[in-house]
Amino acid sequence: MQKLFTNKEYLDYVEKKSPKSKLARNTLRAYAVGGLICVVGQFINNALMTQGLDKDTAGNVTVLIMILIGAFLTGINIYDDIGRFAGAGSIVPITGFANSIVSPAMEFKSEGFVTGVGARMFFIAGPVLVYGISASVLVGILHYLVKF
Repeated sequence: MQKLFTNKEYLDYVEKKSPKSKLARNTLRAYAVGGLICVVGQFINNALMTQGLDKDTAGNVTVLIMILIGAFLTGINIYDDIGRFAGAGSIVPITGFANSIVSPAMEFKSEGFVTGVGARMFFIAGPVLVYGISASVLVGILHYLVKF
């Protein structure tokens, strides 16, 4: 015969069996690593502007370099360790986007360049790109219509 629990007994049981939350530690790690990634990006941007690039060009080149760093760290299996340590602090910056494109591509490289890498590269990032581009087109159309 199965033992029935009262609501309080069940909640006590769940509380006892559930892993303890490490919210403060995880939040600090996320902010520290995310902030460090942003500091690296700002350092690169400042260095490029010191070399004579204007603000817009330096910003564009900084984004490219940060994507390259994220893709490279994913390729040598370091970015996953950063992600396990920092959680959301590693996926929010642009380097996390690079990781989300490179990871599936690496996972399916044994299937070949077209059906593996090419097809799986946008497995996670594809919907983000589709919705982002679609939203920007709609906002652009609305802005154009309201302007006139």
